[in-house]
Amino acid sequence: MRPAAAAASTGGFHLVLPASHRRPPPLPSLPISSTRGGGKGKLRAAAEAAPGDVVVAGGGGGALLGRPLEDVYKVRVERGAAARARAEALRVMETWSSWRTGGRCRMPWDWHVDQLVYIVSGEVKVIPAGAVHGDDYMHFVAGDLVRYPRWFEADLYFDGPYEERYRFLAYGDDN
Repeated sequence: MRPAAAAASTGGFHLVLPASHRRPPPLPSLPISSTRGGGKGKLRAAAEAAPGDVVVAGGGGGALLGRPLEDVYKVRVERGAAARARAEALRVMETWSSWRTGGRCRMPWDWHVDQLVYIVSGEVKVIPAGAVHGDDYMHFVAGDLVRYPRWFEADLYFDGPYEERYRFLAYGDDN
């Protein structure tokens, strides 16, 4: 047998494939755990992964190789001028409810309906339930317009004063 080829037995005949056509050995699976919520967090993300995606931990925002956590957990975020313009069009400051913290704190949260949040001041670190390491997080700051999907679970970490305007969305509401 040539060094650059491998033989595969298929139904009575041998097929010789060059080394470039061989499948690489399977990657070892990484531990996926959930700390609460019946195993939803990263287990759900792994189940939604496309075939061939590799679940990895770490990197401050990357749970699936090449996919930001926002994509994995279906959290939509708008930033900058586009977010400010949309917040103004939605009349966020005039019509939405307000919520704030007085300082550093942690808050576990699970969304039973979609929620749209405009961050007025401060910042939040969002660690999805089931994240293996604290490096798997999303980071949102003042001026971001964030849509959290229903059934998403996470721990919210605030390092200082924080204020947001929020609105819970009805089924089919895209705003």
